[in-house]
Order: sequence, then structure tokens, then C-alpha cells
Amino acid sequence: MDKPLRIGLIGYGFAGRTFHAPVITAVPELKLNKIVQRKSQTARQRYPWVEVTDDVQELYDDDRIDLVVVATPSTDHYSFARDALRAGKHVVVEKPFTVTSREADELIALAREQGKVLSVYHNRRWDGDFRTVREIVSRGLLGTIVEADFCWESYRPGAGTNWRNSGAPGSGVFYDLGVHLLDQALTLFGTPSSIRADVRKIRKEARADDYFEVVLGYEDGPRVRLRSSPLVRRQGPRYTLHGTNGSFVKYGTDPQEQALIRGETPERPNWGTEPEELWGTIDTTVNGLRYTGRVETLPGSYPAYYRNVSDAIAGWKELEVKPVQARMAIRLIELGILSSSERRTLEVTP
Repeated sequence: MDKPLRIGLIGYGFAGRTFHAPVITAVPELKLNKIVQRKSQTARQRYPWVEVTDDVQELYDDDRIDLVVVATPSTDHYSFARDALRAGKHVVVEKPFTVTSREADELIALAREQGKVLSVYHNRRWDGDFRTVREIVSRGLLGTIVEADFCWESYRPGAGTNWRNSGAPGSGVFYDLGVHLLDQALTLFGTPSSIRADVRKIRKEARADDYFEVVLGYEDGPRVRLRSSPLVRRQGPRYTLHGTNGSFVKYGTDPQEQALIRGETPERPNWGTEPEELWGTIDTTVNGLRYTGRVETLPGSYPAYYRNVSDAIAGWKELEVKPVQARMAIRLIELGILSSSERRTLEVTP
């Protein structure tokens, strides 16, 4: 690609200013040209060369924009992505993809009709700890995986008042964080055959779900448990995997989010690297020899997501986060909510 892809960003709230704008500007193949920010123009302070507008139609009508990034609250993802595709733009949508699988199907069909690349920002595939887990599983270092637990725990006794706790369709922790863990399970193990979920509110002032526990069943495969709670003061492992040859346990969280919140950028040396005290531990047998000890965490790299999108648009590489994969995560959320309300295990259907 001779010239960088020109990017229009819709939304400069937490997701836009933390996870998208600084990551986009760290990728030489991309150029951030325009930001839609409706309540102020604070984006100019950090990106003085970028045009800031409060009218999203200006972005759609701008022939200079190649790729639109939708970083709005999840309740609005479908409409913004639909309009951007209709305007002839490639589109990246912040997770979760949509509120319903039907909306996801419509966007996938529209992107195909328009001949445009559509992807969902499942950046947690590029967390260092998950990259390490993926490598361990792909190399077969634990043998056949029989059990896996992914946990996203915190201690936040106050529920907050932002849109994530509004109770609107697409709000709540299952859509917000659960979709990350579902995407990671799908990436590692594929589509499950069954799902059983407990999705509920556990804080007194919560208006949307703030807790979930999900068990994914695989025929002749692992038992996968995904869990998130806001009332865990002493947090357990983030990842626990048990296989026929051994186990891997990893505490702590990827450092990229906190670095971005502090205003750091991915151009910083040693971006995404973890200190040794946070490396996971392995106890396994390979070729008759037992190995125990720490496994160095691979560096995390959110810019790798955007580099792949750029390469896919150029036709050089296959798209890593395909919309059909993101759609399956939404389908699992729908089935999980139904499973929780009916208190039963459900077969996973398209």
C-alpha cells in the first residue's frame, strides 16, 4: 500500500481515546484523519492535526476516509456500522459486535455486498497472557486440554452510572467483558456444543448484569468455564489450564490497558512486556521429561490488530478477526442469557 489508510473515528469516550486513537496513530500504515466527538473537541489537544466534528454524516461523506472505526457505546454499534458500510467505507467495530446475532448477520451481508472489510476489535487476542496461552496450547505442551478456566475478577463495590450499567440492550458485564472471554474460548477451542450460564446482578445498585459464570461444553473436548465478578478482593488466576500432561496457571492482567490509560503509547520501548513476577507457571511432561517453572509472557501488541486490518484491506493477508467469529460470540451471549433465565443447559445452535 503506497499511502496510509485514512481513518475516521466515531466516538472519543473511554474506548476511542484509550484503545483506538493511540493505537491507530502507532501504526505507520494508518493515518487518523477525522474524529466524531459530539460533546466537546478535547481530541484536538492530543491530535492537533485531526479534524474534529460533531456531525457523523460529515465523516460518511468524506471521500478521503477509507476506514471507519466505531467506538461508541455498544447499544449503537449496529446503526453506525451499517451507515458506514452503506457509505462505502471499510469498518472496524468496537466489541461487542452488535446486540443481537440478527444485526450481526445483516452487517456481514452488507459488507459482502459492498465488497468491504468488516472486523471487530477483539484486541484481547493480542494480550500477552492470552498470546502465551495460545502458544502453549498450539504446541501441545499440556497434552490434550481437559479443563480451562478464564476469569476476569475485580473489586468494585460501586456499580457506577455509565451506559454499561444502564440496563439497556447490550449493556452489562456479559456483553462488555464476557464477549472477550467468549472470543478467546472460541479462538482456542472452536464452537462449543452446549452452554450453561448464570448471568445476574450481585451489587445492590446494579441496573445491568455485573456477574456471570458460563460453562461451555465440547464433545470429546475440554470443559471451559468463564467467570467475572466485581466483588473479588483477593483475585485468583486469570487463566488456568489442565491437560493430560500438565497444567498452566497465570495470574495478573495484560499491562497494555493501564499503560494506555496513563497516556503512554505503543511506540514506547518494550511495549506490552510483563515483569517476571507476573509470568505464568507450568508443570508438565514433554517426551518423558518433566518441566516445572515460569513461562515468560509473550509481549502484548494491540497495534498488531490494526496492522492486520490494514494488510487485509490491501489484500496481503487474511483477516484475523472475522465478523463471522465475532457474530458467534454474540450468539453465545444470547444463548447464555436464555440459559440463565431458564436455568438449564442449552445446545449451541446457529
